[in-house]
Amino acid sequence: MLVTTVYGIRWNSEGRARPETTISKEVEQLSNRSKNRIKRKRSTPHVHLLFHPLFICRTHSVVTAFLVTLKMDSLALKLEEPFKGPNLNVTLMCPDCKTFPPNLIERFSEGDIVCGDCGFVLSDRVVDTRSEWRTFSNDDQNGDDPSRVGDAGNPLLDTENLSTMISYVPENVKTGRDLNRAQAKSLVDKKDNALLAAFTKISQMCDAIQLPKSVVDIAKEVYKLVYEERQLKGKSQESIMAAAIYLGCKMAKLSRSLKEIWALTNVPIKTTGKVFKIVMAILREKSHADPNAYSFIRDSEQSILASSDVLIRRFCSHLGLSMDVTNAAESIARKCSEEGILAGRSPITVAATVIYFACLLFDAQVTPAKIGSKTGVSDGTIKTAFKVACKDKDKLVDPKWIESGKAKLDNLPQS
Repeated sequence: MLVTTVYGIRWNSEGRARPETTISKEVEQLSNRSKNRIKRKRSTPHVHLLFHPLFICRTHSVVTAFLVTLKMDSLALKLEEPFKGPNLNVTLMCPDCKTFPPNLIERFSEGDIVCGDCGFVLSDRVVDTRSEWRTFSNDDQNGDDPSRVGDAGNPLLDTENLSTMISYVPENVKTGRDLNRAQAKSLVDKKDNALLAAFTKISQMCDAIQLPKSVVDIAKEVYKLVYEERQLKGKSQESIMAAAIYLGCKMAKLSRSLKEIWALTNVPIKTTGKVFKIVMAILREKSHADPNAYSFIRDSEQSILASSDVLIRRFCSHLGLSMDVTNAAESIARKCSEEGILAGRSPITVAATVIYFACLLFDAQVTPAKIGSKTGVSDGTIKTAFKVACKDKDKLVDPKWIESGKAKLDNLPQS
């Protein structure tokens, strides 16, 4: 029969200990010595073995050895050096100098990381993570506080675009919500809300045909200047937006036809044309009243008059024409403007006509119907204007084109 103690020692009927723990041979030697000193006979094991003097002696020896082992293990752990793994940090080093640690200089003004020894540029376009300005304790004495929060100001709005919101906690939801609504009503400007909605719609329209940001900004500024004028009372908001986008394209020298604006805004061409004339009259009045404030209108008068040169390159790109045909069409358009040929016709008609003229001259095999599908001009209008241009073909054709062999006058109809 075996009796197990709390220390993990098993005792057999002879009183011999058989340890099953990690205690070393010392424990067994101590128990053997104690057994040799005290000899006694034992018949059958009883529970009273737990209170036997031999058991108590051996238990004391086991506990002592166990505590000594724990103390030695703790001392060994303290003496062990901490584990050091490999250095996985990626170090930027100059490939020429190869000095470690590297002597690198961050030049935030140029956005470069430069080696301080040889001047080699290791990286460019480095983002400056520092503050935009230095803030000191006495900065508030100078007036403006450089610290800011919230959205950036919008110069197209009348207010400063800054507001205060009242939050509420779950313990007092109703009162906080009521205060928040009252505060919002006191700060909301209906005029600014209407402008913001219109600006959002203008941005969406311009993004639909991939117009640059300069056109979007001009269209927004024009809309803000004219949308409250008496002359535009009764005109739809979409028609004013269409006229503003059309004018913005002309000011940015990205001429778009009225048919393209009609396809974008769904506003009829005649309506857009009428609103455009009213907008131009309003802007001229404002420019005369305050030339300094509306100088951009005066400076852009020249670009407002649409030129066929701006349209030709875009239409030729849509038609997939070569650079020889494109350059020839632009040259023919300039000569038509100088000689007064095709005078009185719209710039789009002139652009479509000179493109057809250049295609026939260089044998590009492009029909008037195909040109009309890209330019929005009917093939009958192109043919009629082409007959007028052919009467002065000697003035429009450059002799160098014929000498190079790329163009032939015989391709044009004989007058």
